Amino acid sequence: MDSIIFDLDGTLWDSSSTVLMAWNEILNQHPKVQKKITLEDLHGSMGLQIDEIGQKLFPYLQEDERIELLQKCGEVENDYLRKLGGKLYDQVEHVLHTLSKKYKLFIVSNCQEGYIEAFFHFHNVGKYFLDYENPGRTGLSKGENIKLVMGRNQLNRPIYIGDTEGDVKAARWANIPFVYAAYGFGDVSESDETIENVADLLELYR
Repeated sequence: MDSIIFDLDGTLWDSSSTVLMAWNEILNQHPKVQKKITLEDLHGSMGLQIDEIGQKLFPYLQEDERIELLQKCGEVENDYLRKLGGKLYDQVEHVLHTLSKKYKLFIVSNCQEGYIEAFFHFHNVGKYFLDYENPGRTGLSKGENIKLVMGRNQLNRPIYIGDTEGDVKAARWANIPFVYAAYGFGDVSESDETIENVADLLELYR
């Protein structure tokens, strides 16, 4: 193994409380939105691409209305996260600092452009990562973004760490091992390794 590619939500942090405030600020102003969303709604959509989230949370809106609404939510969400951050999982910075001495670290997440940057900005952890990617910037699937990061950084033996079935599928598509973050938001059908907390990575990859 020469590198580690991380998912973000449910793997390194939980931003849902901050995201909920941002989204409901926008939803309250929309004449066609039928109700506020809840933390349960957000957790149930973690790992999905933005168009899938729109279909799941706002199926009664037209596609163009969903796109416009979610774009606005994403912009306000990024602003909130830059100012308020999210909740880092226990020992995340210590683990990243330690792993970065031995491995190249990356992030590939299904999010809008600016989201990962907000994570870096508030929590000051961007220094541990050499590169990152998301569909908001590329328009690609998570598996394709993993391959993109692998290609431009010339990675030969990376692993991917995530918490949802979509993460499993992305890792399998990219033909790399998958480590399941069991403390996150989702369940998975298979994995090559399982961690119960972030610090377990130091035992697996010391």
